[in-house]
Amino acid sequence: MTNLRSLPWIERLVGIDTTSRNSNLELIELVAAAFREHGIEPHTFPTPDGKKANLIATVPAADGTISGGVVLSGHTDVVPVDGQDWDSDPFSVKITEDKLFGRGVADMKSFIAVALTWLPEIVAAELSEPIHFAFTYDEELGCLGGEEIVKQIADLGLSPRIAFIGEPTSMQVVRGHKSVNLIKATFTGVTAHSSLTSAGVNAIEYAAKLITYFRDYTQKWKTEGPFDEEFLLPYSTGGSNVINGGTASNIIPAEAVVELDFRTIGAVDPDTVIGDVFAKIAELDEQMKAENPAAGATAVVPSKVPGLDTGTDSDAVAFGALLGVDSSEVKVTYGTEAGQFAGTGIAAVVVGPGDIAQAHTANEWIAVDQIEKCEKFIGELIHELSRPS
Repeated sequence: MTNLRSLPWIERLVGIDTTSRNSNLELIELVAAAFREHGIEPHTFPTPDGKKANLIATVPAADGTISGGVVLSGHTDVVPVDGQDWDSDPFSVKITEDKLFGRGVADMKSFIAVALTWLPEIVAAELSEPIHFAFTYDEELGCLGGEEIVKQIADLGLSPRIAFIGEPTSMQVVRGHKSVNLIKATFTGVTAHSSLTSAGVNAIEYAAKLITYFRDYTQKWKTEGPFDEEFLLPYSTGGSNVINGGTASNIIPAEAVVELDFRTIGAVDPDTVIGDVFAKIAELDEQMKAENPAAGATAVVPSKVPGLDTGTDSDAVAFGALLGVDSSEVKVTYGTEAGQFAGTGIAAVVVGPGDIAQAHTANEWIAVDQIEKCEKFIGELIHELSRPS
């Protein structure tokens, strides 16, 4: 049995099913109550429908300052367990000698739990700078809460200088990741019997033209670059990963929907890619309308998560080293909310316990020693920001 100090908080957080399709309010209310118990009034920011919320709480510096300082940030939602073969209840922590199992133990409730476990020491410390806690909703659906929380932090006038985003990095400082972008294109055709092709407009065939265009577009990144050798795949990537359309083999399809995912290195501007794809969709729209004015193509961008490209000379990297955390030599393939923080001028890096390889899987797990390293990291943070007695 492990002696992890943060285990009680890990068990509380994992025990609340915050799959992204569900509300996270039970968890937010639990965390808010913990801050209030220590004399800190948190700020909660509900979504327009009131079903979810972000939370921001600040422990001021000893002189009462709330501006500046360090943010500890994490997302409260987890991915579904549907269709996965678990050996134990995914929403109850299973403990072995060297591992914890449960949905979210790696991605990323253990980081949040460690931060909350150290809250009494943070409040009691004579801090030279404030420490902020920022917890979001719907990271797994495209960093939707992250997009809002950086605005909310600005509205509160907090102006942090450093942000640590606690995604699983095996407790190494990660300086970079690709942007993550989604384009959803809808093709509206005109239905007819399949033997009367001239009477209809085939939505799937036009969707196929977009798919072919996008494959050719993204394959050029692989062969022509630009390249960033710090990534495992040192070029931008993309693909057509979802398509829906058609009703029967003898009916010309009236609709087809395609979802295009692409991820760019720092040298590729996502807005340029979106502009190029939208121009192609507009071209296809014209072709469809030429066949029948009732047909056409439209597109939206459901999510657009900026990449992260923090320099080696960043204050966040230097401060991480001061706290005993090594900087990773590679940038990661997955996206995080760190790019959203960096986009507001905050020096942001990703650092947290666990391995991304264990995230989202059946029997998701985290090594006990990873949580111990995270506990030490937060302890060092308090020590560095504490005034001499």
